Amino acid sequence: MESEQRERQHRRRNEKKMTSLPLQDDDEENDIDEAKMLLIGENGIDNESLSPAALRDGAQELQQYNIRSIESTVVIRQLTSQGLSFQLWPAASTFVTLLDNYRRDPSSSPLTATLSLFKKSSPLNILELGSGTGVVGIAAAVTLSANVTVTDLPHVLDNLNFNAEANAEVVARFGGEVHVEPLRWGEADDVEVLGRNVDLILASDVVYHDHLYEPLLETLRLMQLEGKKLIFLMAHLRRWKKESVFFKKARKLFHVEVIHSDVPQQGSRIGVVVYRFATKQPNQNGRLVSS
Repeated sequence: MESEQRERQHRRRNEKKMTSLPLQDDDEENDIDEAKMLLIGENGIDNESLSPAALRDGAQELQQYNIRSIESTVVIRQLTSQGLSFQLWPAASTFVTLLDNYRRDPSSSPLTATLSLFKKSSPLNILELGSGTGVVGIAAAVTLSANVTVTDLPHVLDNLNFNAEANAEVVARFGGEVHVEPLRWGEADDVEVLGRNVDLILASDVVYHDHLYEPLLETLRLMQLEGKKLIFLMAHLRRWKKESVFFKKARKLFHVEVIHSDVPQQGSRIGVVVYRFATKQPNQNGRLVSS
């Protein structure tokens, strides 16, 4: 009980700082050491979110996320030898923790202002971009009882399907659904097949390759329905100064704000930051303005 009280106090202190937090993509920051990509590994696991035990079998690794709000676990397979899309990233762990804490105590969650915008009479339709292992989308399906579509490039889908199927029972038990679909950023045909019946878009650690900045923004443009505000929540751990280019481009289309910031891990100057992107609406002169 005392540990839960301390945790709530820590979250409230953190939220009080949100209004004065700078967007951590300004040019004054130096580049983060490229050697410190901080993919989740033995030294990067949040012990409150992940079990310390990993079941290894050759090149695959199963990680168990303890979702305390439902008193159950989500099991995720990493294939670390297959590349970045098959590994767990720090921002994903942060997002899972935020979703878990939201279900436990919405009154102190940085997600509440966004999630309260949606009708509770029907399940949320959520799209996750660049899902990788799918842990964020699966956690969202469980904690929000949402219909979630996890997406990535075609060669990533086998592992995404594995993880979706491995957690199908717990997802269904809490009223959620997870669907797996291919989505190449910037491809209008893929968006047409996927459809635009989406309330909320999620992503974590998707801003790293600069040649993908414009395709990612184009996908968000393509998902926009006329007359409907698009909301995109993105967890991000900054690594290079060049990432400021993405945020400068994004601010032309979206109102961007920080809703949460992790305390940096030991040895790091920057923690994971969660951003909220909301589409700007055109004014009478046709210029985009924040709504």
